[in-house]
Amino acid sequence: MQRKIKVSTIQKAIASHKKKENTIGFVPTMGALHHGHMSLIQAARKKCDVVVCSIFVNPTQFNEKKDLKKYPRTLKQDMALLEKESTDYLFHPGVQEIYPDGQEEIVDLDLHGLDTLMEGEFRPGHFKGVVQVVKRLLDIIQPDYLFMGQKDFQQFTIVQHMIDTLRIPTELVVCPTQREKDGLAMSSRNRRLEPGIRQRAGIIHKCLTRIKNNMDSTLPSALTKEAINDMRIPDFRPEYVSIVDGRTLKPIKSFENHDYVVACTAVWAGQVRLIDNMILKSV
Repeated sequence: MQRKIKVSTIQKAIASHKKKENTIGFVPTMGALHHGHMSLIQAARKKCDVVVCSIFVNPTQFNEKKDLKKYPRTLKQDMALLEKESTDYLFHPGVQEIYPDGQEEIVDLDLHGLDTLMEGEFRPGHFKGVVQVVKRLLDIIQPDYLFMGQKDFQQFTIVQHMIDTLRIPTELVVCPTQREKDGLAMSSRNRRLEPGIRQRAGIIHKCLTRIKNNMDSTLPSALTKEAINDMRIPDFRPEYVSIVDGRTLKPIKSFENHDYVVACTAVWAGQVRLIDNMILKSV
């Protein structure tokens, strides 16, 4: 695996592959890699000739500076995992490479309210930072395929909207959420969970599963209230549970009028904020 830090060096390497008509698969990450990330690398490896992974902790998508400082940085371990999966290139730039001279390019894009619901309500400005950095990375790498995980449902929905609206010649590939044995969605934040809290964190997946199992007999409003109540166990504080249309991300009143429905949640587990979702209906 070749590690590139500068924009010019990774672009030169990719250009040489494009001359050979190699397909480029790209997996953007913020590091602290785990099996969930590796499943994206594996998917890219199967579909593409060349696999590029980026590790960049983007400061513009953190609402709290203390959260940015706490974000785990484990480059040595990350590189070992990427080597094991035969990743071709690691793009590991500094902030100056992504935002030269401090110029954080604003992407002129109407998100049609996709960024104001759920995560957007509790993390204002977060998705503007996401759109900003993903657009910048796509401009640099110019991949044929972009691989993202289902766990960040609202995020990949917004990225797809950006790709469609700006007509970016990259296809988004969404891969299934990878889970621990108790159902907890794999996340870099999981390593910050206190052991006692981690043992009970499977409650999140249990509540989402309960929603799916009861959707034929219960209204969405009742299911969300029940899930919120069930997740209010010691040390756990649900921020929201929303059953939404998978395209607009707006809450639904009934299941009958929608063919793409997703249950999404964010829960504080001690001092760590976890998100998850489950697709209830899909075309």
